[in-house]
Amino acid sequence: QLVESGGGLVQAGGSLRLTCAASGRTFSNYAYAVGWFRQAPGKQREFVAAISANGGSTDYADSVKGRVTVSRDNAKNMVYLQMNSLKSEDTAVYYCAARGTLATLRNTYEYNHWGQGTQVTVSS
Repeated sequence: QLVESGGGLVQAGGSLRLTCAASGRTFSNYAYAVGWFRQAPGKQREFVAAISANGGSTDYADSVKGRVTVSRDNAKNMVYLQMNSLKSEDTAVYYCAARGTLATLRNTYEYNHWGQGTQVTVSS
């Protein structure tokens, strides 16, 4: 199970840290990559960031590069998305996703576990 938290309402230029908590036998026993995606109303779900199972590899969408950092604490089964200098166009529901692989994945179809999402709203 994946559960996101940390979303909320923030002013433009502000920061938020999202957390993805992984629980269950699958995530305790296997190495898994995690991706963050977002979906704004009327738009397709889009890639934001990804991190490999050991945290050694990360990937970012061009739209967030330099403003967002993905990290993980495997001892706690937690993955974080630190978002700074937020813009109104960052407003969306943010989802974390996972797959048992050592690769770093950036496509929705590559993931087979999804959280329920957390709303991020940036006011201008």
